[in-house]
Formats: sequence, structure tokens, C-alpha cells
Amino acid sequence: MKILLLGGYGVFGGRLTELLLDIEDLEVVICGRNQKKAEEFCNTHSGNATLTPLGLDRAEIGAQLPVLQPDVVIDASGPFQAYGNDKYATIEACLSAKVNYLDFADAADFVFGVSKFDEQAKAAGIFVISGVSSFPVLTASVLRELSKSMEIQRVTGGIAPSPYAGVGLNVMRAVVGYAGSPITLFRDGKRHQATGLAETLRYTISVPGKLPLRNTHFSLVDVPDLQVLPPEHPTMQSIWMGAGPIPEILHRMLNWMAHARAALKLPSFEPLSPLFYWVLNLLKHGEHRGGMFIHVHGSADGKPTEKSWHMLAEGDDGPYIPSMAIEAVIRKMLAGDNPKIGARSATKELELNDYAKLFENRPITMGFRQSQDEKTPFRQVLGSAFDLLPTPLKAFHSVECEQTWQGRAEVRRGSGFFARLIGRLFGFPQATKSATVSVTQLPAEGGQEWIRTFDGKTFKSSLKAGSGKSSHLMVEQFGPVKVALALVLEDGKLRFIPRRWSLYSIPMPGFLLPRGNTVEEEKDGRFSFDVEISAPFVGHIVSYKGILEPLAQS
Repeated sequence: MKILLLGGYGVFGGRLTELLLDIEDLEVVICGRNQKKAEEFCNTHSGNATLTPLGLDRAEIGAQLPVLQPDVVIDASGPFQAYGNDKYATIEACLSAKVNYLDFADAADFVFGVSKFDEQAKAAGIFVISGVSSFPVLTASVLRELSKSMEIQRVTGGIAPSPYAGVGLNVMRAVVGYAGSPITLFRDGKRHQATGLAETLRYTISVPGKLPLRNTHFSLVDVPDLQVLPPEHPTMQSIWMGAGPIPEILHRMLNWMAHARAALKLPSFEPLSPLFYWVLNLLKHGEHRGGMFIHVHGSADGKPTEKSWHMLAEGDDGPYIPSMAIEAVIRKMLAGDNPKIGARSATKELELNDYAKLFENRPITMGFRQSQDEKTPFRQVLGSAFDLLPTPLKAFHSVECEQTWQGRAEVRRGSGFFARLIGRLFGFPQATKSATVSVTQLPAEGGQEWIRTFDGKTFKSSLKAGSGKSSHLMVEQFGPVKVALALVLEDGKLRFIPRRWSLYSIPMPGFLLPRGNTVEEEKDGRFSFDVEISAPFVGHIVSYKGILEPLAQS
């Protein structure tokens, strides 16, 4: 198979090529305006596939297709929002030469308009498929899965790229270009004009049982989903899609610019995109992780319901996800499974299971959550992962009424002045090799109260499922201190990982966040705990580990 890849040495084209390098009998013609850059890319990437550099501008493709005779043209150049009045020139060239076409288009109007070429594509015996990327292919596959158990009415979604993802200049041109410009979406059952990057929300992406992303600021973006997905779900009334790039200060600057442009009717800020591109790549910081979510309101069996899908990608794998849709299509073609002829958006080309296969050997996880009236905070935070807990842990955290567990524990205390002072203030137990311990769980408003007793000495804390910036976290309060903890299930062990904290409800800086390696697990069929509390500049404060069993009821 021979692929002509426009924008082949760019961000998305380059990543697609890397995903296809293992395929024999595949030639990828790496096209771009700069022959030297195309040659450098080919020289630095090797595999079973053959890479051929070619200096070719998109405007010249019509004359080259009869000469090159590729099996498929893939447009990974963009920005598709800036293709001008002759925006479908590449598609028209492919129709004339009877060459199949795929693209990464992220512009809603561009993707929505491709279907007008359907009859021509069928007459030519080729497929013309636009928007073959996470938006809208992955989004559409998620909604089809959710629609099996509910009627979809309102959809909210977003993508939060890793700060190290390496955003391309063309992507930045597209984003900065539509900041403050009108975006067409569906709202309250009608086509509606909203303002790009001016509408915002916050959301926490959290696959059940995995370390969630930090609560993220999302802004409305112009993606194909806004126009191509509502017709596929007759009950859908509204749809909103956002992006959550960081650093947040730069993101909020774009929000302010969007409001200013809309209010003052200013020209596009696209000329400033190189500056934003430079700053964004200069200020890379934070966790090298990214994610995506789809949150749906609807009804099931005549009752209101909410469900959400979450995806997390660790390290360098996340940036490849937008290119995986075309990768999957190419691999299917090589296996003899060609897309149907005709012109359309890519919403129905892949199913969620196709993505699951692509994610199998990568640190990419996904899962569903369902909003329901769970009575215990651990069920609320862990979601479906709660059912994967070892039996003793599940029993301990399933308590809906007062219950006491007892056992024995070893206690260690920090020796520093401030460690001793904090331990005394919060009533932490004294150091001992073996203490009689009991934990009584009491239902409390919105959560539970835990009363821990070590050799007759008691200290308390309250636990509840977090909300707002602490969504999908467990919030534990010791006196005036609240710590928001991620519940992470790994290899049968439940880990408690501090993510945020406050003092007297005032948010505290992350570099002062209390820490510690706290784990619950099953040992010899019993509930085992190992709790450690420490703090920056203070060090070890207290740790205790032991075994608990339910107190026999009289």
C-alpha cells in the first residue's frame, strides 16, 4: 500500500508515521513544503515501512496524484479552519484522480460539509472520510456505547493534553484563530452560535481506581463533534466540547482575549499564534499525563440518569491517540477491511473496542462512571473499581451503619519538635510495638466519621467524597486540616495518594502538601493497613500498621 501523507513531518503526521513503521509492504510518502525537512524526517525514522521524502505543497497535489498514484491520501497538515474559500481542493483532486482520502480535520464546518461529495465519491468508487481523529471518532464510539443503556440528552466532553504533548504550530494557529469567533453547536435542541474559548467549565478526569488528573479548566473549542454527532442521536438536545491545556494562566489569557474580541469585534488573533506557541512550549510543567472525558445526562427506564466515560494516558503515549484512528483504518485496510465508499465524517468508522485493542499494550486506561446515590464515600469515589477490592477491604468500606473493627497495630512517631507538636495537637497514638486498636465507623452527614482507638487513646477524622476541585477524591478531615486523597487500586492494594489540602477551608500550596505512603490490602484473609503521615519541612509525623477484623456482634 502506498500512502501520500500531507504534513508528513508535522506533529500529527509524524506520530502517525511512527505508529505505522512496523508494517511491511507499506510506503509512506512524507510530504511537506520543505524537501530538506522531509528528508531529515525520513533519515531519523526507520522501520519495516518504506519512507519516501517529497517536497510538495498541498496546492500542487492535483498535478502530482496521477504521477504518484497512491492508494490513499492523508491530510495531516491543517489548520483546516484556514483553508479559505477553496478549502476542499485536496478532496476534489482526490475525486478527480479516484484516490481514497482521509484527514485529521478538527474544524466543525469543514468536517460537516464533506458529505456533499458523497455522490461524487461513490461514482469514483472511493472513500472520502474527514475528521479521523479523537474528535469525533473516539467521542462517537463512546456515545454509541452509552446509548445502549440510556437516551442521550446532554453531552459535555473535553480533552486535557499533557503539557509535554508537543502542540504543533498549526494547532496553535487554529486555536488562537477561533478565540472569540462564533462557533456553531447544538443547544436546547437548536443550532446555536457560541463564542470560541469564551465558555469554560472545570472537570476532573478520573478512571475508576486510577490516579485522576488534577481538576482541569476547559474552554469551548471548535471541533467536528458539535455538528456531526447530534444527528446520530435524535434525543440529543445539547453538546459542548472543550480543551484543557496548561499552564492555566496562558489558557485564561486566551479566555480573556476571546471575550475582548467578541465584545469589541476585534480581528483574529491568529498572528499572535507563534508567540503563544513559543510560550506554551517554554512553560512545560506538571505531570506528564493527559486525558479525555465524556459526561452524559439522559434517561433510562423513564428516569433521569448521568453516566461518564474517562480516559487517562501516561507519559509519551497520550499524544499518539489522535493519530490512532487513522492507524486503525490503515491496518484494517491492509487486512482487507476497507471503509465503505462515499464521503462522510468519520464518526462511524471505529468502535470503542477498536480503541481498546490499540490501547492494550500502552499505559492508556479508560472506564465508565455512573452517578447514583451511593451511601458510602468509598463506593462514590472508587466507582466500578470498588467491586474489584479484595473481600476484607470491600467488607470494611461497605459499612452503611455503625460498625467496629478491632485488632493490633505497631505505631511509630516522628522525633522532631514539630512532628511531636503536630502529633499532640491531633491526638495521634504514642509509639508502641503492639497496641490494641479498634476503628469505629459512624454514618455522618455526607460521609462517615472514623473513631480510632489505640490502647484506649482516641483520635477522630471524617471522610466524605469530594466535590468541585476535589471531585473523585476522598476528603479526610483532621480538625481544621482537610486532605483530598486519590484512591488508587493497584495489584489488589488500595493506595491513598494526597492531591490537595486546606487549612480552615483555605487552600494551601501544593509544596506543603502532607504526604505518606498509605496502603490497605488483604493479608491471610484479613484487612491489613499501613498508614504513614509526613509533611515537608517536618518529616515523619506518625505511622501505624496492623490487622483488623470485624468485632463480633452480640
